[in-house]
Amino acid sequence: MDKFFIIGSKSLNGNVSISGSKNAALPILFMSILTEEKIKIRNIPNLTDVNIALELLEYLGAKIKHQKILYIDPSSINNFSPPYDLIKKIRASIWILAPLLTRFGKAKIFFPGGCQIGKRPIDLHIKGLIKLGATINLEKNCINASIKGRFQGKYILMKKNSVGATITIMSAAALAQGITVIDNAAQEPEIIDIANFLNTLGANIIGAGSNKIFITGVLKLKGGTHQIIPDRIETGTFLVAAAVSQGKIICHNTEPKHLKSVLVKLTEAGANINIGKNWIKLDMRGKRPKSLNIHTAPYPGFPTDMQSQFALLNTISKGVGNITETIFENRFNYVSELINMGAKIKIKKNTIVCYGIPILSSANVFCTDLRASATLVLAGCISKGVTIVNKTQHLIRGYELFHKKLNKLGADITMI
Repeated sequence: MDKFFIIGSKSLNGNVSISGSKNAALPILFMSILTEEKIKIRNIPNLTDVNIALELLEYLGAKIKHQKILYIDPSSINNFSPPYDLIKKIRASIWILAPLLTRFGKAKIFFPGGCQIGKRPIDLHIKGLIKLGATINLEKNCINASIKGRFQGKYILMKKNSVGATITIMSAAALAQGITVIDNAAQEPEIIDIANFLNTLGANIIGAGSNKIFITGVLKLKGGTHQIIPDRIETGTFLVAAAVSQGKIICHNTEPKHLKSVLVKLTEAGANINIGKNWIKLDMRGKRPKSLNIHTAPYPGFPTDMQSQFALLNTISKGVGNITETIFENRFNYVSELINMGAKIKIKKNTIVCYGIPILSSANVFCTDLRASATLVLAGCISKGVTIVNKTQHLIRGYELFHKKLNKLGADITMI
């Protein structure tokens, strides 16, 4: 298992270039199965999850070249049953189901893996595909699915706001017969990016980014070129890095419009923030942050993927701050590790109460999931002494060159 050796008491300052969005890239890669023509994708992040997705596509028969631009030739895909050892590694593998069904009329996949941050049911994916005409049998650890002819467009009211299920239904509806309406659809920027990608290939999707998406099915998708949007969670994480270390960081190649709720809270914490077309500057020099009260919520609300980073901010802020998690029930696994570093935090059901202290102490801590990993690394950067962060393999699932980027900002992190 990888681990980081971190010398603390650092202020993080400088410029950082933000990578492409993991949460947009993964479904877009799997949607390449929907066409038989060549695709070019720019701004693909170099991440473990992305590499596993590419392995899956190659296993199915796609031809891939990855230089500065990713080239995918899906014309030779000839397999509808990806292997267990790859599917189990990433949660995003559920998005391969609808494209395989569309292309082959049948698919067999194992239940997906990913971070253990709580129940992440796939029932809305399955119900959506059944509503569009698929027959699906769930076995012990496997999904067997089939469809006669094309998916059939339908009105689908989402019982719960779900990014994953919205993406699955969009991909199935792109080549369906008739019109599909997704009501109570997820509104995340990644949904817009995926719709833009499909529209580039010839799909007819209107309303992505609102709570109602209209998809008129087309007969065929062509090839095309697409650029992945910047990763808003990586951006937010580096902004918090500046805030907790009383530093100044400029995030380049990002999209400020995607981070409104995060920027509001950072301003509330006392940060001085400036934005441009594709950059955000945060300056917290000489200031200790103020504690915040936060409720996570679906976009445009405060993102659950930024919850642990802001918990760190609250631990070293002035005052008492409450963070309520409404999306995942096991997303406080990192709290015990922060407590080991001296943080004063109490868990009350789905809320944590953080009593701010001036400084954290070094410790030997263990990562439990992707975002918690980034949080513990940042905690090590600002704590007094030497921190060892274990199981950092989670980090490379969702952050490109994270410790190297931090070192350029003044951190002292060595991979062991």
